[in-house]
Amino acid sequence: METYRTPDERFAGLESFSWPPSYADVPDQDGGTLRMAWVEAGPADGPVALLLHGEPTWSYLYRDVIRVLVDAGVRVVAPDLVGFGRSDKPLATSDHSFARHVEWVRSLVLDELDLRDVTLVGQDWGGLIGLRLVAEHPDRFAAVVAANTGLPTGDFDMPEIWWQFRRAVESAPTLDIGRFVEAGCLRGLAEADRLAYDAPYPVEEAKAGPRVMPTLVPTRPDDPATEANRAAWEVLTAWDKPFLTPFSDGDPITGAMAPILRKLVPGAAGLEHPTIEGAGHFLQEDSGEELGRVVAAFMGR
Repeated sequence: METYRTPDERFAGLESFSWPPSYADVPDQDGGTLRMAWVEAGPADGPVALLLHGEPTWSYLYRDVIRVLVDAGVRVVAPDLVGFGRSDKPLATSDHSFARHVEWVRSLVLDELDLRDVTLVGQDWGGLIGLRLVAEHPDRFAAVVAANTGLPTGDFDMPEIWWQFRRAVESAPTLDIGRFVEAGCLRGLAEADRLAYDAPYPVEEAKAGPRVMPTLVPTRPDDPATEANRAAWEVLTAWDKPFLTPFSDGDPITGAMAPILRKLVPGAAGLEHPTIEGAGHFLQEDSGEELGRVVAAFMGR
């Protein structure tokens, strides 16, 4: 597996994201290893929140959430998915699959970090991957916060705006990562933040992860990931641990998933599920502190 490793200097000067990165090697499922990065903050003996980002962001997305959770006494672990942020980036799109991304995160958070009694906080692909982990390793997780995410099986079509995004990502000669992130925010994006999202990719070849992720979302019933996702749903529809769905009010991509999760997951019953107002798909950018307060209150219930 041929990979690219972003030079450290690309991440210099991120004043709002000053937590030092940690690194670990995980099996690449091709006979070698990949280096995955994460940031960790908060008390070592605090309750654990696992913050999983999606496409095409990295753990920088959670900077405002992290600050609020740390102030609340939470131990935060925020990895970068393979192909994103400071983690290694396989250069071939064929090196990426839904199953491999689940296994890469599992290797890091369950094998290397040995996290237990975890509250998952997943948005976008962070939810797709995280909900699979919850379903496949329920003994490791105490609660779930699913924000602007879901777990598609391909049995129902994705919204047209998602197809437009997928076509744009597939066809763009040059993938403008910062612009795509900004397009998912209702309140805009500061120039410094756009540059932070561009930072992991000084060369176009390194963007195989962001390019391929939309194609890995199951869109037909015979998708390679469909069987495993259906099996995950069987577990989730019996999940009675706390399951919170703080979706934003401005995300046309995942908004329809909120009532489905609340209806089908037993652990969602009886909870007050807040709506994050004035926020788009990347609610961590538009309302990160508010989302942080929601997660902190949920974990401290």
